[in-house]
Amino acid sequence: MKILILGAGQVGRTAAYQLAREEINEVTVIDTNENLLRDLQDRLDIRTVVGNASYPTVLEDAGIREADILIALTSSDEVNMLACEVAYTLYRTKTKIARIRSPEYTRHAALFSDEALSVDVWISPEQLVTEYIERLIRYPGALQVLDFADGRVRLVGLSARKGGLLVGQALRALRDHIPNTEARVVAIYRKGCTVKLNGDTVIEDQDEVFFLAAKDDIRGFMTEMRKEEKPARRIIIAGGGHIGLALAMNLEKSNQVKVIERNPDRARKISEKLQSAIVLVGDSTDEELLIEENIDSCDVFVAVTNSEESNMLSSMLSKRLGATKVMALINKPAYAELMHNGSIDIAISPATITIGSLLAYVRRGDVVKVHSLRRGATEALEAIIHGDSRSSRVVGKRIEEIMLPEGTSIGCIVRGELVLMAHHDSIVQADDHIILFISDRRHINAVERLFLGETSLRR
Repeated sequence: MKILILGAGQVGRTAAYQLAREEINEVTVIDTNENLLRDLQDRLDIRTVVGNASYPTVLEDAGIREADILIALTSSDEVNMLACEVAYTLYRTKTKIARIRSPEYTRHAALFSDEALSVDVWISPEQLVTEYIERLIRYPGALQVLDFADGRVRLVGLSARKGGLLVGQALRALRDHIPNTEARVVAIYRKGCTVKLNGDTVIEDQDEVFFLAAKDDIRGFMTEMRKEEKPARRIIIAGGGHIGLALAMNLEKSNQVKVIERNPDRARKISEKLQSAIVLVGDSTDEELLIEENIDSCDVFVAVTNSEESNMLSSMLSKRLGATKVMALINKPAYAELMHNGSIDIAISPATITIGSLLAYVRRGDVVKVHSLRRGATEALEAIIHGDSRSSRVVGKRIEEIMLPEGTSIGCIVRGELVLMAHHDSIVQADDHIILFISDRRHINAVERLFLGETSLRR
């Protein structure tokens, strides 16, 4: 597949890294910054082109005529939209994805209708990050909360702790502990390494456990893994940008919210848009300010400023001063990995969150949703099964009969309105939505060929 990526910023670099690792993809990246492209080309087997991503001559030099997918990820909404328009008008590029940050565009759905802009899919990293953080706040104790099947099924990652009833127990004891709750453990990581799963696998203290469950069953399962945490009430948000404002607006109806913004003009503007949240003018790394605002009684401190250094410092300071949980927005994956499970409870990587939305349109077959996990090493996806027992290698077969690649598991089957946790004797039917967990991304191509059918792979 020939993929053209516009923009070599953090999201663009992450997309290039993820997609170039798959042998079937030919990736080309366009950017105006020659140094960024040179560094990217030194690290990856890709082509690069220097120039304005919306210029027809630059797009043509990059191979737009043969491109299957255009992914516009520059920092300019206008460049991204114009590039999609040029790609369709002059070259009839089949799939065009644009990063669009401003709500001034995204709130008008008519702009992205079939008769309007030539943008097939728009993504907003800010919106995705806001929704991601909000889910983490709604489920205290979770490290990740990811949606499938229109939110009816969720994949949750958490750290098992002493005091949880299932800690020290084998997985086969799951049904006995919570008989009225259906959940499926799809992966366990211990000291950074994958644990092979079977009924005798014992959950240990500090294990990172990923499980799938219906939305209403998540809390019941989490209490079996660790002592139940009280719902978050007092929340302090550092940063009043797009993410900080949207998060405050979503949370202020049910929580006590304070926003710290260092720019007085911006603070005044966001205070006019908020109903009950308190907006403070100041620096979130100011120890006196944090103490004055009772940081020691804060349930969640979220740092989402434009400076990741400030986010890390303010989060570590808040944790030391008594905040129950701290989260920090960190753009550089190396920093996020360094801080994860350390002095910062949750390091949030916008690039990693965004890449899942892109992968759903790159994966072959009828893929509905993709989530990239553990800094891109693992993937979970939702796909629709097509065909019949003659054209498909999975339709009509029990799960135990399906030769899954190593490290791959079927966690859940969504059939119409039914959410069915997958068992060894579950039978896959046509039109089922299956949720797969792939612990080793090297097997993604094999998974696509097994589940998505040969006809869909020819596109």
